[in-house]
Formats: sequence, C-alpha cells, structure tokens
Amino acid sequence: MNRSVPDEFATQAAQHIPRLRRYARALTGNASAADDLVQDALERALVKQALWREGSDLRAWLFTIMHNVFVNQVRSAAARRTVALDDAAAELPSPQHADRLEIRDLDAAMQTLPDEQRVVVLLVGLEQLTYDEAAIVLDVPIGTVMSRLSRGRERLRRLLQGLPDAAPLKAVK
Repeated sequence: MNRSVPDEFATQAAQHIPRLRRYARALTGNASAADDLVQDALERALVKQALWREGSDLRAWLFTIMHNVFVNQVRSAAARRTVALDDAAAELPSPQHADRLEIRDLDAAMQTLPDEQRVVVLLVGLEQLTYDEAAIVLDVPIGTVMSRLSRGRERLRRLLQGLPDAAPLKAVK
C-alpha cells in the first residue's frame, strides 16, 4: 500500500467528517460527546491507515472504526448518553413548532431503542448505508442487519403512534 502523499488519506477521510459527526450525534445524543467520538475515531483511523485497503470503501471503514470506538466507550462506561435536544435543534434549520415536536418525539423514541437496533436504524435510515455496508460496519451477517432494522422500525412506529411496545420475544427451550 504505497501512498505517495501521507496527507492524501487525511484529505479523503476529512470529506466524511460531516457524516461521521451526524452519526456520532445520533449515537451519543450529545454534541460534545459526538465531537469527542469523531475525534477518537479519526485519530484511530490515522494511526491505523496502513490497514485500509486502497480502493475499498473508506466511508464504511471509518464508520466501522467509529462504531467500534463507541462500543468500547460504552462497555468501559466512559461515555454516558444524554439527550441534548437544544443542541440538536441548533443544527437544524428553524422548523415550525410542530416539526420541532416531531423531532423531539423521534429523538426520544430513538433513544429508547436497544443499541443494536438503534445503530442499524441510524446507519441505514440516516446515513443511507446499504444493508451490505451496515453488515460490514457492524461485523454481523446481513440477515441480522435486516432483522434488527425491521424490529427497530416497528418499535419506532409503535412508539411514535402511542401504541404499547410489542411483547418481547420469548426464548424457546
């Protein structure tokens, strides 16, 4: 992997920062924590850039790194999720009052999803990754992505419509 200019990788990675920030913001629910997450992920990407295969999807590779950093932070209890709706509203064009309420409701519903469902909904719905790309980012089979997405969307639909949460699946012996 011969890179003629070391800054070329950094330039390519920098093009993905807005999408990384948006995804990190949705993961953490907090602008400051999101910025820290993006910085940690980009730092790791720069350190590990020799592992990236030229010609492969850099965006998916960066999302994979950021997802792994986030999971590690959650596991070590270093990151505490809080919902800062004022921060989220500051980045949006000034929506009407009803739109703001819908955004607030959607954000609150998203935060109630289990992490594995929320991450898939964000990757596919917000970041518009394909199922294959999401499977690569999360290191799970495509069928797992599809089922988590389906369950996450259904739970969001029920929450936003004010319906009771569906009964949890029971383990079969």
